[in-house]
Amino acid sequence: MVSKFLFFLAFVLLAHIVPGQTIYPDNQIPSNTPKLFGKGVLSDGLSNRDFTISPAGDEIFFTLQQPRFLNSTILRMQKANGKWGKPQVAPFSGKYKDLEAFFTSDGKSIYFSSNRPVSGTTPKKDFDIWKISRLPNGHWGTPMHLDTIVNTDKDEFYPSVAKNGDLYFTVEAAYGKGKEDIVMCSPVKGGYSKPVSLPEAVNSPNYEFNPFIDPDEQFIMFTSFGRKDDLGGGDLYISHKDKGGNWLPAKHLPAPVNSAGIDYCPFVTRDKKYLIFTSNRANAEFSDGKTKTYQQLKNILASPGNGSDDIYWVKFDCNW
Repeated sequence: MVSKFLFFLAFVLLAHIVPGQTIYPDNQIPSNTPKLFGKGVLSDGLSNRDFTISPAGDEIFFTLQQPRFLNSTILRMQKANGKWGKPQVAPFSGKYKDLEAFFTSDGKSIYFSSNRPVSGTTPKKDFDIWKISRLPNGHWGTPMHLDTIVNTDKDEFYPSVAKNGDLYFTVEAAYGKGKEDIVMCSPVKGGYSKPVSLPEAVNSPNYEFNPFIDPDEQFIMFTSFGRKDDLGGGDLYISHKDKGGNWLPAKHLPAPVNSAGIDYCPFVTRDKKYLIFTSNRANAEFSDGKTKTYQQLKNILASPGNGSDDIYWVKFDCNW
């Protein structure tokens, strides 16, 4: 039987965002070859990255960034009366640099990274992890800065939360194993336990970042840059747990999931049918050997695949 979430994803593809325009023009769900997710809406030639969707399937959050990280804003799409609206600035974003929203499994809270000030109005020089919860009226409340056990004077990025509240994120830590590490801390009374760097099965002397934790903590997907099997600017990897609860050596996801560009910001749907991720892989038209007119060049450069970040999805393979 087709799951409710699969029906939802099919609806995302078919639903009209504006008259005459669908999120995915060819109305096909992906196979083993990545396809643009929300072409013309979530992937539109601008730099759109990271992705999370509410458990109810009625809210999508993703990030719109400007070149050279001049700005970074979390956008939201909402479904009302069976139809998806256009992307809008999230109610808790727009003033500071915000990115990488992540829904908790119950849909009641969102974690995200931001340089917003803890006090005053001057943005921080580093990025911290914040949490915002839904109010009884359904609106989002006021963002809460996580305690100093989690947040330091270094950048904390890409929060991902398991069902039991274990928090995974990226940090450049003195206790780490490489240039950037994936770390985990558990909820305790009054806050969190001290973050612990994941073992060498996950972390290496290179860069590991953007962890997505399976809600049941049976696998973790992340990006690493600098490994020998890296195809480009950073590739996706996955590590599973064995029966004893130990992380197994991470596997490199095959092409065409990984590419010569940077492939990062993984998100696996709750039914584990699809992987949604960000990539700056280039459109094949750039290297097809054909002479192009000025207008053709403008059209390619204004479309997804122009070298900016786009959001893709692909069939999730449990054997990765």
